[in-house]
Amino acid sequence: QVQLVESGGGSVQAGGSLRLSCVVSGLPFSRSCMAWFRQIPGKEREGVAVFNSDGSTIYADSVKARFTITLDNAKNTLYLEMNSLKPEDTAMYYCAADDRYQFCSVNRKYRAYPNWGQGTQVTVSS
Repeated sequence: QVQLVESGGGSVQAGGSLRLSCVVSGLPFSRSCMAWFRQIPGKEREGVAVFNSDGSTIYADSVKARFTITLDNAKNTLYLEMNSLKPEDTAMYYCAADDRYQFCSVNRKYRAYPNWGQGTQVTVSS
């Protein structure tokens, strides 16, 4: 059984940084894709970054050059390093995983992912 537990959210001022963590259990990293999504009230959950089984990464245009997704295999933890944060980055952030596919697109719909964490709130003030 796959379990995902996020942490690391909080409140920061614009221009600041945060690192989100997602502790993963029960997932075979070698044949899975993982992703970070975010959602604001009233809007659909959107993909932010993807980490594929071969270590390749994909980012949404809105976060390129500011966010970095990494996986620490030894700690079974997926990270999202967020720099130069903007007020429009304010959202609930979720990690997701799919052990049926090794490669996923950042545009892949959230409904396609079978495994989710509970989310962690990020608030960026101007």
